[in-house]
Amino acid sequence: MSARKRRISKEISIPELRHLLLEKHKGIHSERLAHYQATGRISPNTSSGLNRQTPIEPDLSDGVEKSERELHAGRKQRSKRVDTWLLIIEGVAAVGLIGILLVGYNSLRSLNREVSSALQQPEVTPTALLTAVILPGGHTPPNSPEGAQPNDSEIPAHLMPIVQSLANIPIPTASPEQAIRIQIPSINVDAPVVQGDGWDQLRKGVGQHINDAEPGKPGNLILSAHNDVFGEIFRHLDQLKTGDSITVFTSSRQYNYKVTASLIVEPTRVEVMQPTGEQTVTLISCYPYLINNKRIVIQATLQQ
Repeated sequence: MSARKRRISKEISIPELRHLLLEKHKGIHSERLAHYQATGRISPNTSSGLNRQTPIEPDLSDGVEKSERELHAGRKQRSKRVDTWLLIIEGVAAVGLIGILLVGYNSLRSLNREVSSALQQPEVTPTALLTAVILPGGHTPPNSPEGAQPNDSEIPAHLMPIVQSLANIPIPTASPEQAIRIQIPSINVDAPVVQGDGWDQLRKGVGQHINDAEPGKPGNLILSAHNDVFGEIFRHLDQLKTGDSITVFTSSRQYNYKVTASLIVEPTRVEVMQPTGEQTVTLISCYPYLINNKRIVIQATLQQ
């Protein structure tokens, strides 16, 4: 096909194409009729009738319009399917996003709780730096064959290394808040108080346990003395009654305590030395007199 024909085929319209096909059909019909007349297959008069017959014009527009309608319907149907799939995908994506947000929110809350728990400091109860394994003041009676000596037999064998390790702990320097004297009028006690409650300290008077509470402060102030040697300072603790007065002096003031309890316990009952939430004082001595196989414990609370 020449360039001219190609250009014409591109520019021709449907009505023009229909006209050209009609003309071509008429030409073919005329040639065929002339051939039949020449060969005697039909009479010459037939030509007029045949020529008067209106050739059937092929209707090409219906096919074109039908094809266009089918094409448009197919496109519309495909578009609906695409829209449906897009809607489904959007719904799935929305559900997935909501799930991710919920998981993230729960993870964040869990992390915040863990961080808050890690940052929260536990409430610490003050405890003594030196933990006693036996109540202070224990010794053999002065009338025993060896005389008055520290009674190591009271110490459980498995705890002896701890006692030995604490024997040479240096005594802290006294402060203005520490006890320096004790008075118990009902049993005629008026004695100095020194720091520490070992054998050497209790030779000098009443000993204050290291690292316990200061007088008048919340906690347990523990004071010990002998009952049958070195002045027998705590000889008559068993005569104290509930309500009796105990006065403890510091370098700046005095504190008055009232007796609340009297106990006879084994030397290993160190729980009586535990810190308390109130302002208390605990007095400890060997018991009974000249036997010393137990301890007498007097407990008193501060009077405001």
